[in-house]
Amino acid sequence: MPYFDAASSVPLHPVARQALVAALDEGWADPARLHREGRRARMLLDAARQTAAEAVGCRPDELTFTPSGTQALHTGVAGAVAGRRRAGRHLVVSAVEHSAVLHAAAAHEADGGTVAEVAVGRTGAVDPGAFAAALTEGTALACLQSANHEVGTEQPVAGVAEACRAAGVPLLVDAAQSLAWDAVDGPWSLLAGSAHKWGGPPGVGLLVVRKGTRFAPPGPSDERESGRAPGFGNLPAVVAAAASLRAVRAEAAAEAARLRALVDRVRTRVPELVGDVEVVGDPVHRLPHVVTFSCLYVDGEALLHALDRAGFSVSSGSSCTSSTLTPSHVLRAMGVLSEGNVRVSLPPGAREEDVERFLAELPGAVASVRAQLGAPASAPGAPADVRADGGPDASEASEASEASEASEDAEEDALTVDALGTLCPVPVIELAKVIGEVPVGGVVTVLADDEAARLDIPAWCAMRGHTYLGAGPDGTSYRIRRAA
Repeated sequence: MPYFDAASSVPLHPVARQALVAALDEGWADPARLHREGRRARMLLDAARQTAAEAVGCRPDELTFTPSGTQALHTGVAGAVAGRRRAGRHLVVSAVEHSAVLHAAAAHEADGGTVAEVAVGRTGAVDPGAFAAALTEGTALACLQSANHEVGTEQPVAGVAEACRAAGVPLLVDAAQSLAWDAVDGPWSLLAGSAHKWGGPPGVGLLVVRKGTRFAPPGPSDERESGRAPGFGNLPAVVAAAASLRAVRAEAAAEAARLRALVDRVRTRVPELVGDVEVVGDPVHRLPHVVTFSCLYVDGEALLHALDRAGFSVSSGSSCTSSTLTPSHVLRAMGVLSEGNVRVSLPPGAREEDVERFLAELPGAVASVRAQLGAPASAPGAPADVRADGGPDASEASEASEASEASEDAEEDALTVDALGTLCPVPVIELAKVIGEVPVGGVVTVLADDEAARLDIPAWCAMRGHTYLGAGPDGTSYRIRRAA
C-alpha cells in the first residue's frame, strides 16, 4: 500500500534502525555518570550531537535534544520571549505557521503579551518587506517556518532573517519539513526540528539556540541539555535520529531531483484528469516531495476514505476531515479552495509506478464522491496552478467587490439558496446547481453558516469566473453575480 503522507511522518530509515538497535546495547546508562557505562553513553550522546550539529550548521553546544519537535518549538518560543522580556513582549509569526507555534503564541498572548500575524500571498509565502514592517521596538521574537507543512511552499527565510538581524530581533525557524533536504540559510537565531520527519524515531526533537541569543529556559530545569530539556533523555533514539539525519542528507540531492519530477507530474496531470481542481502552493519555490490540490464539490473525508480503499495513504487540510469542522488555517490564510483538499507527500524511495497508479485511481475516486453528493458534472481542463505572483486571494476579491456591492445594493437578488445547517461542500454544490437559472448579471444569495463557505464560495467564483460581491455583516449570507 503506497504511503504518500511523508509530511506527517516518514518510515524509520534503515540506518536509524541499525543505530537504534546498537545504542540499546551500548547507550542504556546515564551519560551524566562518571563510571565506565556512563562514559560510554556520554560518548554516544556527544557523537550524536556533533553529527546533528554538522547537518544543521551550528555548534554542538548550541544544540539540545528534546522529547519532540513540538516541545522544541514551545521551549524555543517561551525561552526566547522570557530571555528578552526587557526588550518587550511582542511576538511576530506568519499566518501559516505550524499549530505548535500558533499554540505557543496563544499562550503568550493569554499571559499578557501581544502577537502579530503576518499575512501570506496566494502561494503561501510571506513578503519579507511585510514581515520586516511587523517588527517593532518591543518585538521579543519572530517565528517563521522554513517550508509549509500543508502545501510545501518554501519561505524566504534568509531575507526575513536579515531583516530581523537589522532590527535586533531573534528569528526562530521551524525547520521540521526541510531539514531532511538541506540546512537553513540566513542569520537565524533559533531553530527547531523533529526526527520522525526525516526518518528518525518519533519522540526526538532538536532545538538550536545560537550563541549570543538571550534565552531563559521555561519551567524547572536541571543540569542536563543546558537546562533546556530536563530529565534523562532517550539516548538510543537520539543516536538513531542523528545517524538517520546524516544518512538522508547524503542521499538528499539525488532523491530530491527524483521526487520533484514525480511531483511535477502530479501537479500537471491532476487538473488534466479531474475537473474543477485547484493546485495550491508555490509551483517553483517548494519542497521537492509535496503537492497539494483541492477538488470542488468533494467531501474531503469521503475522498480520503475512497483513496484509502484504493490503497493510498494521503492527508488533507480540508475542513471536512477536521474534528473542529473548520478550514485549515493555512488554506484560509492563502485564500484558496479548502474543500476536497488532498496533500500528497512522497517518502524517500517512492516508486514511479505507484504515482502512476494514484493518477489512474484519483478520477474515479473523485467522481464517486461527487456522485454521492449530487454534484454537477465537471470536465477536466488545463493545469490550475496558483500563479507564481500570488494573484488575488479571497480577501482581496472580497475587498475589490465592496464598491461594486455598495453601488448595487438596491438591486434585488434573482435567487436565494438556503444552505443553512449544511456542511462543506454542500453550500457550493447548491450554488453551482442554480447559477444557470439566473440571467447573466443576476445575483444569487447563498445562506450558509458553515465556516468553510467564507473561503470556498469566493474560491468557486474565481475558478468559475463569476463575481463575488461579498459576505453580509452576519457572516452567513454571500452574494454572487453571474458572469456570461
